[in-house]
Amino acid sequence: MTLQSRIKAAIRDVPDFPKEGILFKDVSTLLLHPALANHVLDSLVETYAAAALDAVAGIESRGFLFGNALALRLGKPFVMIRKAGKLPAEKISHSYELEYGHATIEMHRDAVSPGQRVLIHDDLLATGGSAEAAAQLIRDAGADVAGFSFLVELGFLGGRSRLQAIHPEIRSLAVY
Repeated sequence: MTLQSRIKAAIRDVPDFPKEGILFKDVSTLLLHPALANHVLDSLVETYAAAALDAVAGIESRGFLFGNALALRLGKPFVMIRKAGKLPAEKISHSYELEYGHATIEMHRDAVSPGQRVLIHDDLLATGGSAEAAAQLIRDAGADVAGFSFLVELGFLGGRSRLQAIHPEIRSLAVY
């Protein structure tokens, strides 16, 4: 069984969440399988071990699950991109549209330095709004987006094409 098929088998579908008509891909059930979660992490590490990265940024909250572990295994700093109002120090923010609403994310102003190459990681690529907003924060701080990493991609929502204008390196472990 391929890693993609194992990931798909472990992820729970939740209909009508967070609103009617959305089929939510719940990656929390993947974490109930430690051997699979370790395989996912090993795959991410193998993919990015030789990449020219200075940091890994994870998008709250599910992007923290493997983003931080990936950063630790690569020996790189981990940057938290959080929902508005969660960070205590000086921050920068960016608002964007979701497929089911509106959101604002923030990052500490000093989390990255100008010229650093930052990989953006999240659990799921749908329309690309969250990742695009995260990329804007990275660029607003003077750093460069080094690519995007996702556990799951909903290819039919077109997020990949939206992000390719920012950086062509977009990797997803499982695509629907």
